[in-house]
Amino acid sequence: MASPLSLEGKVAYVTGSTRGIGNAIARAFAAEGAAVVVNGRASRDAVDALATELTERHGTTCLGVFADQGDPEAAAATFRTIFSTYGRLDILVNNAGILDDAILGMIQESSITATFAVNALAVVRNTQSASRLMRRSGSGSVINISSIIGVHGNPGEAVYGATKAAVIGLTKSAAKELAPVGIRVNAIAPGFIDTDLTRSLTPEVFAERLAGVGMGRIGRPEDVANVALFLASDLSTYMTGQVIGVDGSMVV
Repeated sequence: MASPLSLEGKVAYVTGSTRGIGNAIARAFAAEGAAVVVNGRASRDAVDALATELTERHGTTCLGVFADQGDPEAAAATFRTIFSTYGRLDILVNNAGILDDAILGMIQESSITATFAVNALAVVRNTQSASRLMRRSGSGSVINISSIIGVHGNPGEAVYGATKAAVIGLTKSAAKELAPVGIRVNAIAPGFIDTDLTRSLTPEVFAERLAGVGMGRIGRPEDVANVALFLASDLSTYMTGQVIGVDGSMVV
């Protein structure tokens, strides 16, 4: 009997999947039988290596795409590649994101432009391109990775918070627009998760953030991946327009 979480026969595209939350999501999807398109912009070798590893480990036909999500042309080319390779797309995870903390009055214009380009504008473009492919089969799941900061805000993260709040607005509007054609759009808002970003915090800031988590532990990328797997699977076929917090009862 097939697992209710099975993604056999489905094609998934996970942006920013060479590390952290995106990596955990790509691995979870491949383990359930999906053909996963993985993406990164830092290292072409890392992207190709991940695609090869997932293909060999799970017997799916995974594909590596080296592309900067902030580049509209590269994003468009990725969807052309997906269509020419698979002829379909069933799942999109808009995960790629950047964070450049600065207090108001000290925020650089270049930081605003770059953060919005990757965290918000790319999500709009990807969702639009994915919806065109998903309409062909009359179903699909778009999963947008927002943040607890996009819901509650945080000092020194005005720009990041604004982009993640924009993701929530897009999620709700796209969910209403695409529901009639069978495409679901949901968001996940992670809290304090163990990634390269959190490991770079000073011990004092790390301890402060951890003290605000009700469950008393930092979240794992797999905690977020498990929710993404649910949203990608047929278990969530009547669920759209939702923002799911994965934060261990974190207070910001």
